[in-house]
Parts: sequence; C-alpha cells; structure tokens
Amino acid sequence: MSLLLTIISITALLSTVLAIVSFWLPQITPDYEKLSPYECGFDPIGSARLPFSMRFFLIAILFLLFDLEIALLLPLPWGDQLTSPLLTFTWATVVLSLLTLGLIYEWVQGGLEWAE
Repeated sequence: MSLLLTIISITALLSTVLAIVSFWLPQITPDYEKLSPYECGFDPIGSARLPFSMRFFLIAILFLLFDLEIALLLPLPWGDQLTSPLLTFTWATVVLSLLTLGLIYEWVQGGLEWAE
C-alpha cells in the first residue's frame, strides 16, 4: 500500500511540476506567424471562394491510404503465432502488392507531381 501511495504521489507531483513549467517556458510574445491560422495549405487571409487544388487533395488521399495501410499491417509481426501464418502472410503480400501497383500507376499517370 505504501508503494502504491508513493507512486501515485510522485506521478501527481511530476505532472503538476511539468504543467506549471509549461506555462512559463514558452515565449511570452508570440509573433504573427504563430497567431495566424493555417489550414489545408491555403492562405487564410484571401477569399474563401477560391477554387481548390485537386492535386493537393489527391496527394492527401494517397497519404491517408498509405497511413491506413500501415495501420492494417501493424499487427503482422504477431501473425506467425496464428494457426495458419502462411495464409496471413499471403493476404499481407496481396495487400502490399495491390498498394505497390496502385502507387506505380499513380506515378506513371503523373498523380504524384506537385507542380505542373
């Protein structure tokens, strides 16, 4: 019981000290760039009715696709403990092959070119 109380008190003390220090540590006078909102790579000062760049959104969708792929393949190292690891690794290879073919297709079609 004493060890548990000690761990909880040390954790609470350390959290309090870090929270207090974080208020005094940053710079007191922020500049204009830190105060301005920056969303989606567009200038926030201009008109809101400007046409959107489809190329930007295609790159963003590709990023999300490959981010999802990492999340799907993250438990793969534990796949060898299943009853049929060969089936698991076969499906992982199929997914990776499909994504690689999609990436090659996007590359050949010029979908990864940022500037024209």
